[in-house]
Amino acid sequence: MKTGIMGMRARRAAATVITTGAVVAAGTLGAAPANAVTKPTIAAVGGFAMNNGTGKTLYTKAADTKRSTGSTTKIMTAKVVLAQTNLNLDSKVTIQKAYSDYVVANNASQAHLIVGDKVTVRQLLYGLMLPSGCDAAYALADKYGSGTTRAARVKSFIGKMNSAATSLGLTHTHFDSFDGIGNGSNYSTPRDLTKIASSAMKNSTFRTVVKTKTYQAKTVTKTGSIRTMDTWKNTNGLLSSYSGAIGVKTGSGPEAKYCLVFAATRNGKTVIGTVLASTSIPARESDATKIMNYGFAL
Repeated sequence: MKTGIMGMRARRAAATVITTGAVVAAGTLGAAPANAVTKPTIAAVGGFAMNNGTGKTLYTKAADTKRSTGSTTKIMTAKVVLAQTNLNLDSKVTIQKAYSDYVVANNASQAHLIVGDKVTVRQLLYGLMLPSGCDAAYALADKYGSGTTRAARVKSFIGKMNSAATSLGLTHTHFDSFDGIGNGSNYSTPRDLTKIASSAMKNSTFRTVVKTKTYQAKTVTKTGSIRTMDTWKNTNGLLSSYSGAIGVKTGSGPEAKYCLVFAATRNGKTVIGTVLASTSIPARESDATKIMNYGFAL
């Protein structure tokens, strides 16, 4: 009987050794840790993302290479406007023929502002950021630049954009336009643009505007009647397709290709980033989705 009991104990001990060995082997030779994620491949030539709360870098691809930014430039346009001392968002701007002529001459994206209408600064910000209105950008630059002529005011406003970039410590960014229709020297990098957007997102008005999917302005015509503008739709498709998306801005152009500055919040963590020179609108959204999924998984 003692022999039988001892035999059972021996068999149990042996089984324990085998099981323990298997576990050790699995830990040594098995798959990568459960939390390991693979850095995504994107179509865009450049990309960057960071944790907006901590500033920790999450993704890079040619993140410090200067490139044309298209209408993502308008993030800085909005940031400069919102930084104005004693800003009154309800003050009105009369739409000038020069703004309309400008978008027609450049075949530019527009908010279809109507000459003679009085439009509030708040409405212009929506017209700037949702349909990417270059006419709205021109109106804001004309209002918030300094000088006795429109050209001088625009030049002054662009100077404020560059000063803001300098104050953020950005050394690979330069603006020569208020809307991204550059004159040969309008550029930034994925890292710099992300930092600009991160700074702009500290402003509550900016955050509200860039996460808005649609907006309809009621403007005052030159005769004093009320005009209901056509609905402005946000060009950022991620607001509808990506859970937690909160902004920020699209951009495109012959040189810029397809750009997107993006941000999303999940479980208290905000990932913010940029892709420059992607191959199409669906590709830039796919690029951003991959990067954000990667960032949230880290």
